[in-house]
Amino acid sequence: MPLTSRHPAPLTSPHPAPRTPRRPAPRARRRTAQALLASAVGVCLVAASAPAEPLGIGDPLFPHLGNPGYDVQAYDLDLTYSGSNDQPLDAVTTIDARITAELDRINLDFAHGTVRSVEVDGEPAVFTGAGEDLVITPDDDLDPGEPVRITVRHTSDPRPGDREGGWVRTADGLALANQADAAHLVFPCNDHPSDKAMFTFRITVPEGYTAVANGLPTAVDRASATTTWRYRTRNPMATELAQVSVGRSTVLHRTGPHGLPLRDVVPTQHRAALEPWLAKTPAQIAWMEDRVGRYPFATYGLLLAEASTGFALETQTLSLFERDLFTDPALPAWYVESIMVHELAHQWFGDSVSPRTWADLWLNEGHATWYEALYAEERGGRSLETRMRTAYESSDGWRAAGGPPAAPKPPEPGRKIGIFRPGVYGGAALVLYALRQEIGQEAFDRLERAWVVRHRDGNASTADFVRLASETAGRDLTGFLHPWLYDGTTPPMPGHPDWRSSVRAVPEEPGPHTRELRHGHLPGPHGHGPDAGGE
Repeated sequence: MPLTSRHPAPLTSPHPAPRTPRRPAPRARRRTAQALLASAVGVCLVAASAPAEPLGIGDPLFPHLGNPGYDVQAYDLDLTYSGSNDQPLDAVTTIDARITAELDRINLDFAHGTVRSVEVDGEPAVFTGAGEDLVITPDDDLDPGEPVRITVRHTSDPRPGDREGGWVRTADGLALANQADAAHLVFPCNDHPSDKAMFTFRITVPEGYTAVANGLPTAVDRASATTTWRYRTRNPMATELAQVSVGRSTVLHRTGPHGLPLRDVVPTQHRAALEPWLAKTPAQIAWMEDRVGRYPFATYGLLLAEASTGFALETQTLSLFERDLFTDPALPAWYVESIMVHELAHQWFGDSVSPRTWADLWLNEGHATWYEALYAEERGGRSLETRMRTAYESSDGWRAAGGPPAAPKPPEPGRKIGIFRPGVYGGAALVLYALRQEIGQEAFDRLERAWVVRHRDGNASTADFVRLASETAGRDLTGFLHPWLYDGTTPPMPGHPDWRSSVRAVPEEPGPHTRELRHGHLPGPHGHGPDAGGE
């Protein structure tokens, strides 16, 4: 059962964000709200109307993920860390949203925490749980076009639950790994990448700890025994990309191309050993900019966590890595750098341009794997053609096991991370290679640049990509791309009629948390080795 944190949450959000005021609540509504407040603190109230039920937006892979009827504009997360990563954090999550359909209830995704109270526009609201939804019933129905502010006082529990994701407990604190749907294990939200929003973070930690989050720092408030760190994004972000780091860390600063501020978060005791790796980031950003255009955000950096996760993760503006990736002597430099570039490439492909549904995941991982492979060829002498031929040999097996790149099979129940299969990494990069073979290098490069400009800070689908590819090439590519994206067998590779694929060539399916560092490969030391690198 959920536990209550030792420190009660404040009754109101201490730093409300600016918003458009709604009409004043009717007097009767206020009297009802005041009556509810007396009985609502610390308990879960159930509306007397029809039973609450979990909702979803009908994602083809996860139909119950996300919630209809509103569009989140901004999240304000206020977190208090006690100094122990096995105790729940006190939290206040404030959500500013715009109503898009008439609602008598608001569903938020939230699990693995205790809800203490909920307010809608400053008035106490009835709430209950339904599956992994927090169902809120305000006194008045909400009409399309209305702004609404929802304030939830709750705990955020870093201890492992019955499924993976959310808080990652490190040797000295915490970090976040919310992909694909674990943000709602941390805070109430509309947990689907199609509803991106601005984020503000306030993280209060004991003396000696450093807190870092997505975006740029806006203030540091020091008290006698605690420090509150504040951050704000300048671009909208999907919930799965949120990052909060708490630890005995050092923040290293440097400058990237065009004066871009860079900051890396590292365990203080390993600062000197990690610096040579971190110094490579400015040149890697310049390398990516030469291929796809200007970096899309206001800052970037690496978070090197003292944790064994088996993956790296493209959390927006602050990519998460295991510290061991950079200190394992068995890993060649080209391999480590190519993984750095994989996560960097995601800032364009997946973060700035986010998938419209989870079936569009190949657009994220295929592009990141593509630029990882190009970098490995240029800096490590690892032949792109050889890598693509190896991927082609396994492609039919990947499709049989996990579905074609743009139509992946649903994962096992409770294991949404299971969508991160080899077919959306190496198999999707193979689609991009085939497309370049078909339309030529010059048209392909123009397509890549146009893609990240047209859909910057938004969402895009497979259909959007096919449409833009056709527009860029000057001819309809639907008949070419659809078999590559949706067929159960791999089409012939343009320019390589001798390439063959077989279902028998498929490697063992990766298990949980094998994305990024082990995508489709035999694991090396710590789950990431040079032989964990080319499909």
